[in-house]
Amino acid sequence: MGLISLLLATGASLLGLAAVLRPLEMLFPAKPGQKLFRPGWALDLSFFLGQYLLWNGLVFWCLWHTRDAIGRSLPPGFARAVAGQPFGLQVLEVVLLSDFCVYWGHRLQHRWSFLWRFHAVHHSAEHLDWLAAHREHPLDTVYTLTLINLPAFLLGFPLESLAGFIAFRGVWAIYIHSNVRLPLGPLRPLLGAPELHHWHHARDRDAGNYGNVCPLMDVLFGTYVCPGHEPEAFGINQPVPTTWLGHMTRPLLPRGTGAADEEQRVVTNAGEKAEVA
Repeated sequence: MGLISLLLATGASLLGLAAVLRPLEMLFPAKPGQKLFRPGWALDLSFFLGQYLLWNGLVFWCLWHTRDAIGRSLPPGFARAVAGQPFGLQVLEVVLLSDFCVYWGHRLQHRWSFLWRFHAVHHSAEHLDWLAAHREHPLDTVYTLTLINLPAFLLGFPLESLAGFIAFRGVWAIYIHSNVRLPLGPLRPLLGAPELHHWHHARDRDAGNYGNVCPLMDVLFGTYVCPGHEPEAFGINQPVPTTWLGHMTRPLLPRGTGAADEEQRVVTNAGEKAEVA
């Protein structure tokens, strides 16, 4: 894809998401009064542009080569045995195994400090809406998408046939971050919603709701949380960078380096000055 085509596709995605989700945020706000240009919107726009203009190609390159490596490691008859199952059963297996992998992989991101340093970038957003959903470190994205698609790769589904599945999960992930409170009623046990995922972004690092599309795994493993109100605050209980470049580089720095320590002092001092003001 040429540069002009990439820019046009990125602009179309930005406008399309805004055209669908912004009206929902205005009609059914989870936090009434939150403005379109709320604090941190420019930083989240930087993440959006970085994802669409820089990282998506890298992510799919990684998925492609992961698929090939898994395919070469499987027994020759395994793919034929899977393909011999009814297609509906194959799809059900992919969805359930994908949710299982994402659930436990997500919980590990919150428990293991090495994974958390990358995942914390996503949780650093203090205001949630559809744009904040794009606040992710690219290595965190590669990790998550590999887990999502791992069962499909193991069952022999080609990457091309997963395009719709990947796209749906991506759009739904954006929706559940939106500033929307629109209960799903009887569909609540089957589909996640902003009312669930917002609690995952509460300041408690182990707040629950680790599922993405479906909350079934949270129900089964005791981490389902759904109070009748919004969390008081989003974000994390640690200093964070204030720039896109800082978020990109800080997880890569060894703990205790001068650059990381200096960045932490700067952000902490800025927060203290803001409180005094």
